[in-house]
Amino acid sequence: MKLFVRAASVAIMALAPLVLGASNDGDPPKEKSQARPAAEKVRSDQQAKEKGSAAAAAKPAPLLYKPPLRGAPAGRVGGGTRGVSERESFSLSVLVPDHAGLTVSDQPRLYWYISKPTTHPVELTVIERNAVSPLLEQVVPGPGREGIQAIRLADYGVHLRRGVQYRWFVTLVTDQDQRSKDILAGGIITLVAASPELQEKLKRADGSETPAVFAEAGIWYDALSSLTGLIESAPGSAAGLIQERASLLSQVGLAEPAEFERKSLPEPLR
Repeated sequence: MKLFVRAASVAIMALAPLVLGASNDGDPPKEKSQARPAAEKVRSDQQAKEKGSAAAAAKPAPLLYKPPLRGAPAGRVGGGTRGVSERESFSLSVLVPDHAGLTVSDQPRLYWYISKPTTHPVELTVIERNAVSPLLEQVVPGPGREGIQAIRLADYGVHLRRGVQYRWFVTLVTDQDQRSKDILAGGIITLVAASPELQEKLKRADGSETPAVFAEAGIWYDALSSLTGLIESAPGSAAGLIQERASLLSQVGLAEPAEFERKSLPEPLR
């Protein structure tokens, strides 16, 4: 009997650590349970920081237009508000800087602005410097909406020649019999070769960065055109891009078109 009791005692003593160990595994120490939320918070903060850094890296650089360093003549003419009557007046302007703007495309898009829709015809003209006749002379219907309009030289089979200066005009013909009442605005464009540095930057840039690359290089027409292309490709979510375009226009003194852009945004974003 004594042997049996002693054996039972030994067995209980041998099992005790296992039982206690199982109990500890099921109920972790207080210090460990407190450390886990702290570690998870650090990990969560780190992930949020990395996500913020990635978002900042993905955000395109702000557009800052740097005019080309060359003795370019004044490039913007006409515009302003004129009309056939006090009731029917238009603000017309071409979206160019006040110097000869540059492009690296031989068939660029040319942009202009009108303050209200009109049924008056519009005459588009492109003239090569020292040429006898215009490279383009085309009459089109008046735009059915106000705001920014585009002339696509590719639509008319027009190609620019490198190093040649061109003047282009948009004319609102309010009276065919009295052309003195025309409302005219015009600018200058010159086709240049893209420098090796610009080519390399464009190669590395994604689509959202392209306008900033062109603007920094002083290539006005392509900066505006690539930015407008981004706006047109995502019209429902382009508020930030429209703000960028308004800023770009403001930088070259196009206050009214820039203000028109801002007014098209929801009020909190203006």
